[in-house]
Amino acid sequence: MYFSRSAAVVAVAASLPLALAQTSTTCNPTEKTCSDDTGLDTATFSSDFTTGSSANASWSAATGTTITYGTQGAEFIIDKAGEAPTIQTDFYIFFGRIEVKMKAAAGTGIVSSIVLESDDLDEIDWEWLGGNTAQVETNFFGKGNTTSYDRAIYYSVSTPQDSFHTYTIDWTSERIEWIIDGTVVRTLPYSDALTLEGKNYPQTPMVLKMGNWCGGCSGEAAGTIEWAGGNTTFDNAPYTMYVESVAITNYNPGSKYEYSDETGDYDSITVINGTTTGSASASTASSTGSSSASSGSGKSSTGSDASTSAPTSSISVAGVDQQTAAAVSSTVTGSAYSTNTASASAQNTGSTIATSVVSATTQVPGSSPSSTTSGSSASSSGVVTQSGTSGATANTVVTGASLLTVALGFLML
Repeated sequence: MYFSRSAAVVAVAASLPLALAQTSTTCNPTEKTCSDDTGLDTATFSSDFTTGSSANASWSAATGTTITYGTQGAEFIIDKAGEAPTIQTDFYIFFGRIEVKMKAAAGTGIVSSIVLESDDLDEIDWEWLGGNTAQVETNFFGKGNTTSYDRAIYYSVSTPQDSFHTYTIDWTSERIEWIIDGTVVRTLPYSDALTLEGKNYPQTPMVLKMGNWCGGCSGEAAGTIEWAGGNTTFDNAPYTMYVESVAITNYNPGSKYEYSDETGDYDSITVINGTTTGSASASTASSTGSSSASSGSGKSSTGSDASTSAPTSSISVAGVDQQTAAAVSSTVTGSAYSTNTASASAQNTGSTIATSVVSATTQVPGSSPSSTTSGSSASSSGVVTQSGTSGATANTVVTGASLLTVALGFLML
């Protein structure tokens, strides 16, 4: 599980023009015609990494990555600076559900990530900071847009570096749900203000990426180190992320996915040799997505012990993404969290949320300062204040100094 620093430098150089867009892509379908994406042509896929390297079928590893398998599953080990073990699926899904049972890596500045990402830089994230022993970050990006940093939010989770939890993303054309151990902690409607009424809503076929990297190592931008929790030392290395199993449901199975135009809209995606029957639990997912993607989407927040702090650096997931620029499979069998707002409602899900209620206030730029929508209120200052339930507490006021720190970090790349 060793990723050479030289390989990392090459990957960073290759994606430098897109650094502020958080991630890189080999071909962006919103800019030119690209090859069709290889799809998952079955409704379900699973990997039990406790069985060893045989579970690596349909996964590729970034250059320099070696995965060891033990009784706790796949081991993503960071033993020194420059290592960033990362794998990704060999296929895309078009709306679906991913469930990852895992344990995050410990260590100040060590970042563990689960990322869904598309060719046009739509993205849905789970991220864990090794020095944060009580929270996990949820985040999303649309078309690589990082013009604002008000999308990430942290949720409480019990000892994520010491205990296995199942982290789920349920993604349809109408909403995205982040779920911890069966409990929905966040729901993002398609038409939420944060998505710019759907413009920045993740809605194109995605691959699943998993890995960890050192955000606190020397050589990283100052803003990245600050976001990751501080400088990393290796006195207590190795720092290991464990993935026991992955279960994927593809709501629109197909052998290929084709972008019919450059809009990046879900209704521009053609499913080739696929079915049009979505999962029974999905919200009207089909080969072209829902014709009414914004239906039933409210502007309310639902979560579980949510809090926010300094703005997340847009480099956060790039650490994982940069390692997948050149993917080759390499396995070895061995022994044994920002600024975001939860715009959540349990609509369309039937999920039971925690009953305790604490007011959650999240301030984000209002897309229409004078408008008032269900579950939210708009002030004359152009700031939308959203209320939350299920024990959520969020406050996303961003200081100018914090944003300056992040901006300076970007410039140092």
